[in-house]
Amino acid sequence: MEISPLLEMRNVTKIYSNGVLANSNVNFSLEKGEIHAIVGENGAGKSTLMKMIFGLEEPSEGEIYLNGKKVKFQSPQDAIDHGIGMVHQHFMLVPSFSVVDNIILGMEPIKGFNIDYKDAVRMTVELSAKYNLAIEPLAKIEDLSVGMKQKVEILKVLIRGANILILDEPTAVLTPQETEELFRELLGLKREGHTIVFISHKLKEVKEICDRITIMRAGKTEGVFQVADVTEQEISRLMVGRDVILKYDKTNHQPGSPVLRVEHVSYAESDAKPLLNNISFTIREGEIVGIAGVEGNGQAELIKALTGQISDFTGHVAIGEHRLQGHTMKEIRDLGMSYIPEDRMHQGTAADASISDNLISRFYRFKAWNKGLFLNKKKITEFSEEQIKRYKVRCSGPEQLIGMLSGGNMQKIVVARECDDKPKLLIAEQPTRGVDVGAAQLIHQRLLEMRQEGCAILLLSADLNEILEVSDSLLVMYNGQFAAYFPDAKQVKEEDLGFAMLGLKRHNEDQIRRAIHV
Repeated sequence: MEISPLLEMRNVTKIYSNGVLANSNVNFSLEKGEIHAIVGENGAGKSTLMKMIFGLEEPSEGEIYLNGKKVKFQSPQDAIDHGIGMVHQHFMLVPSFSVVDNIILGMEPIKGFNIDYKDAVRMTVELSAKYNLAIEPLAKIEDLSVGMKQKVEILKVLIRGANILILDEPTAVLTPQETEELFRELLGLKREGHTIVFISHKLKEVKEICDRITIMRAGKTEGVFQVADVTEQEISRLMVGRDVILKYDKTNHQPGSPVLRVEHVSYAESDAKPLLNNISFTIREGEIVGIAGVEGNGQAELIKALTGQISDFTGHVAIGEHRLQGHTMKEIRDLGMSYIPEDRMHQGTAADASISDNLISRFYRFKAWNKGLFLNKKKITEFSEEQIKRYKVRCSGPEQLIGMLSGGNMQKIVVARECDDKPKLLIAEQPTRGVDVGAAQLIHQRLLEMRQEGCAILLLSADLNEILEVSDSLLVMYNGQFAAYFPDAKQVKEEDLGFAMLGLKRHNEDQIRRAIHV
């Protein structure tokens, strides 16, 4: 007797009101007690598929079955009521609230006319013990590490009775040690009978923890496989339709003159503890310097200091002979700096403008892009079409609103704009976060081309494979300082890097000082 799937989507199609076809005749199923990976390029339809399971979207055609019965989810609450929970890539937590406040939000136990906090803490402690997800119930979310915040998110869905957990890029910002701990917890949930959907671009992790894999491409499924039966290379090929390079052979060359000098930079908000504490390093022509670190250890403040978003820091920052203090971001850009921001939605793009408008937003004021009193529309269109083709952007054309693109295709536009103006210095902040393996390869190859062309590149990334493969040398930030310096990124082990990121293994001052005059 054949056992029916726990959850099944049959011939599901999703067409948005603007005519965009997100999913086409997709079949997808989950078996009870498995960890099932979903992979695919950005824009392949993964997110839309999961939104339909979680009640954020409704299918245009097709049916969803749960435990053999046809269901229709019209809201996330419908999905939650049926035992489905989702942990989003960007956490849905209230930073100023405690752990227990976040976990019981909307389902607070009541005693008389008040919330019974004693019972809420008891519920939280019992649940965390049951699933081996150790947390401090009264700690504030804003004081927790990224790994601990993720535990809170998982406990939030478990306390609401979730048997099916959808995890969207759960390891995107975790250290190797935090990832290893998460995997132990997920395997524990699996043993308890939970079913997990694991959405990720990290194929190594998919191979490590998942039982089956559904590969998507252009809104359709390319196949469902036992993970043990397919290699990373085969998965990549099915995702993007071609072979993908997962390792890079960088050409050895001697870097040139210093481009960026950062000397003894410190920064604090009012009288608070310093967020940057005596930071110094140099980047030369044709060199990629990587900075790794768990989120919240000063990387964001360093980038703000370098890009003109804050100016009340002490120390010295210069591009060539030009000091940056007191200059606006526009003035700093005019010195030859390009910047790929971490937040493509709010800093990197204007969502209500077209692709072509976003592509020329740095250049439109220059004479070469104007024809008399007006913009040279023909030149702009030709440039936009060339960049769309070069970066393999999935869109209807240059006039499409950039806000209608998937996150990965939006990122390609940002990279195209920032990398194709021959900058002296490129600051790349999480340049491939949330993009698929094919798009990441394209972006990495562009960074390596720019290195060969003599550009100085500062790379900040939470993707350890990226930072180890692409960087020449590597710095690790912890608690507002450099905790480690590795002169050859290729020789660094992920485990050693993770220990440095957690502040457990620090290099001595002499080792780190070498980074000042690399």
